[in-house]
Amino acid sequence: MQATARRPRTNHLDLAQRILDVARQRGFEPGARLPEQQIASLCNVSRTPVRAALSLLAERGVVRWEADTGYHLAVDLSAQPAISAELPSAEEDELAEAILRDRSARRLDQTVTAAALMRRYNSDRKTVLKALNKLTEENLLDRAPGQSWLFRRTPDDPEAQGESYEFRLLLEPAAILTPGFRLDGARAAALRQGMDALSALPDAAFDTREFQRLDMDFHGMIAEGCANRFVADALADHLRLRRLPGIYAGVNVFRLRQSLLEHLNILDHLESRQYEVAADLLRIHLRLSRNQRPQAASRGAPALFGMISRPE
Repeated sequence: MQATARRPRTNHLDLAQRILDVARQRGFEPGARLPEQQIASLCNVSRTPVRAALSLLAERGVVRWEADTGYHLAVDLSAQPAISAELPSAEEDELAEAILRDRSARRLDQTVTAAALMRRYNSDRKTVLKALNKLTEENLLDRAPGQSWLFRRTPDDPEAQGESYEFRLLLEPAAILTPGFRLDGARAAALRQGMDALSALPDAAFDTREFQRLDMDFHGMIAEGCANRFVADALADHLRLRRLPGIYAGVNVFRLRQSLLEHLNILDHLESRQYEVAADLLRIHLRLSRNQRPQAASRGAPALFGMISRPE
């Protein structure tokens, strides 16, 4: 009987993604060497997990192993923005995503128990508890009395989505204008490269999952750049609620492409420290996204978007 392949560990998957991000940020081209010690230093980890993460990437064909020189980058990361979505998932991560999908589709009640989830997903208690703890750490679940967990309210209906955008309109532009705001330059550069690559794809190849990753990372970068820890924490907690599958359902590719351009425009002004303009553009972006209609987006964008060019 063939043995079941072991699933990768969550920390190795996370590190594989960090290696890809570092390679993008530093402009590594196909064929570039990936020395384990250098990667370990850049990612602030030891060489052992780096070796495991590189092995995962080798299995996916993203890197290749050469006996004499070690690991080398095998693909052009700037031309393949969706590689991260193709990485395998740890068992608890897959279960956590399945729980979120079923909750989003109303196949799960607001309150769940480990025993019920074990029966529903035919999974062992250890994996179920890891998945529940992961969702709890991400503030998507709260522990309830006994052996129960309670889903937090998420922006998965029109009324809640409207309230979510109102909340973000209050805090996200303010985060940029808070004294001490700092932009993570390396992260911004990686985001720009990923958004440019996704924008260049034809509609038939446009990857909504990659858009969601970039969108979450862009708004998360703004939240984390805020010097006020309470504003930063409130935004980060709220943005996690938008991880639910299907959160972009009904939004067509035209609007998603337009959102990428708006992100890039905001990023231009953040990088040039024109924070007042960046905050104004962010307000417009959130209002257009709240409408979620391409005809509203094309008619309602103020002239500001057309008049302001990228700073030299």
